[in-house]
Amino acid sequence: MFIVHDLNLAILLCVITMLGWGSWANTQKLAGKEKWPFQLFYWDYAIGVLLFGAIFALTLGSAGSVGMGSIENLASASGASVRQALFSGALFNLSNILLVVAIDAAGMTVAFPVGVGLALVIGTVASYLQTPKGDPGLLFAGVGLVVLAMVLSALAYRKLPRKAGSGSGRGLVYAIVAGCLMGLFYPQLMSSISPDFNTSPIRTGMLTPYTGLLLFGCGVFLSNILINTVFMRTSGLHLADYTRGSFRLHGIGILGGMIWMLALCLNVIASGVAGPAVSYALGQGATLVAAVWGVFVWKEFKDAPSSATPLIASMFLGYALGLFLIGRATL
Repeated sequence: MFIVHDLNLAILLCVITMLGWGSWANTQKLAGKEKWPFQLFYWDYAIGVLLFGAIFALTLGSAGSVGMGSIENLASASGASVRQALFSGALFNLSNILLVVAIDAAGMTVAFPVGVGLALVIGTVASYLQTPKGDPGLLFAGVGLVVLAMVLSALAYRKLPRKAGSGSGRGLVYAIVAGCLMGLFYPQLMSSISPDFNTSPIRTGMLTPYTGLLLFGCGVFLSNILINTVFMRTSGLHLADYTRGSFRLHGIGILGGMIWMLALCLNVIASGVAGPAVSYALGQGATLVAAVWGVFVWKEFKDAPSSATPLIASMFLGYALGLFLIGRATL
């Protein structure tokens, strides 16, 4: 299997994670502009996650002479490790559906910073307690600045006119719940993967990162059958509605899932060098990327008064400084 030993390469992979996690939601925004409900979009998204997980496991996870191939590892994995990886996928799936609902109601500029910001704090703390790697002072100072930026984003959003901010209350609630759940999936996934997989043999019964990611994708897809069906029924949608989507709409959803899963795969591989806490925290710099998309591309603050400008500028500064400190925590 392919593994990473160089710290600079690991940080680069985390930066790509940040770009991917901060950009995939644009596919949901594109589908929404064509009146394609998020519930129908999400079926394709889950397919994209599983598809890329399988591609990753059967290529980089099975090539080379280092470590253990994905198929061989899956055959020798313990039931506990398999269940942990599957559950992490289901946990992420529920949180991400709630985040998509929040984006639909409150926009990327608020839903992402609030939801992913909470996930950043919870996931980083849990991952560091699980595997204490990296400078804790710099790491948590960076996390604190990102949280401050998250708060500034919410304050700026409150300044939008009432009409433009309709649904914001519901969106914020969904984003908060999504963030709390999302912060737990990463430590759950990493607990199924053999520690120090890039320098030590895979422990008996535990997973390689590629096998863990494949099972994670299976957990996302299988849980989606239950979770998304509930969301569809509450909205009066049926499976027949999904079949009426164009090839382009289905392609957009699958692309969104593949972008997100690519980012996760690179992040998990990088964690062997950078440490899970730093790797996850850097990847969740996606909040900055999403804010850039929301402010400058989707113009989500075009109706905001001038008093919101200092808050938005301070938000970007907080994200930038926070990510810089998190990156320095690896050195």
